[in-house]
Amino acid sequence: MMVSPRFPLVLVLLFANLPKLQADDAVVSLEEFVKYTPVAGVSGSLKSVGSDTMNNVMTYWMEGFKGLYPNVLTQVEGKGSSTAPTALIAGTANFGPMSRPMKSSEIDAFKNKFGFEPIGLRVGIDLVVFYVHKDNPIKSLSLTQLDAIFSKTRKGGASKEIRTWGDLGLTGEWGNKPISLYGRNSSSGTYGYVKENVLLGGDFKDSVKEQPGSSSVVQGVASDRYGIGYSGYGYRTADTRAVPLVGSDSPEPVPAEPGPAYRSEYPLARLLLVYIKYKPGSKLEPLTREFVRYMFSRQGQEAIEKDGYLPVPPALAKEVLQEVGIDPGA
Repeated sequence: MMVSPRFPLVLVLLFANLPKLQADDAVVSLEEFVKYTPVAGVSGSLKSVGSDTMNNVMTYWMEGFKGLYPNVLTQVEGKGSSTAPTALIAGTANFGPMSRPMKSSEIDAFKNKFGFEPIGLRVGIDLVVFYVHKDNPIKSLSLTQLDAIFSKTRKGGASKEIRTWGDLGLTGEWGNKPISLYGRNSSSGTYGYVKENVLLGGDFKDSVKEQPGSSSVVQGVASDRYGIGYSGYGYRTADTRAVPLVGSDSPEPVPAEPGPAYRSEYPLARLLLVYIKYKPGSKLEPLTREFVRYMFSRQGQEAIEKDGYLPVPPALAKEVLQEVGIDPGA
């Protein structure tokens, strides 16, 4: 397998598990998912700690699940992907949503505690989008240009930093306007994803305005005519525009849309993950098992779509359920 230097091997292997759909059918039908029906004997408490990107969808899932099981207590805390491993290891959360894969150090810490590695359930698909103000005329950006815009180390190969919109070829009122940068803080999985896949492990410029949440990045750009910022696909608004990106595999700009994501053409598509404690070959306790089934049911994947992300292909959903000992046909 040829691995682009802009796409670390761990992410290549993770996203390779997403079946490519054909150009004329790059859509997932929610009708293909089994509708969840409640079962007897489910009670207890559910707590999710982790990704801000996934905060809304975790809330949708918890609310939908509680509607079926009123006696189940639910809680969602979304302060960033880096908080998920710690909570799972400490036993203060059942579910750890992350918008990036766990780092090897996080996996090692979990394994040292429990004797086996955590498993990341691939629950949805997101596109990391670079947003500009809706009036911005920029047609596309390459990953190398983005690195030169956001990074002070420029590991992407640009000879000099990009500071103004004129440096990107814009003229008129845009020509001499400084580019205003918006991003996430270091606890965010999206921050880590951009650092690895756009900055190639380099350092962000000190001028990046770090925001506490995904939506605040987009809100910042919406109110800043000369701003640019990165966030998840689910946070797009009418006041901003997603810039088509030129990756290393194709010279043509690729729009941030479902079709290119399912066909593995959009260069910054990623899988959304929910980590759980599961010992291979064992059986999940009833509450965890049923919540996992709910996430991959029709209602669960409708919540993914409602939050602006993309449902996983049904074949992948069945595969994930089997990985944790759940019969996808049950």
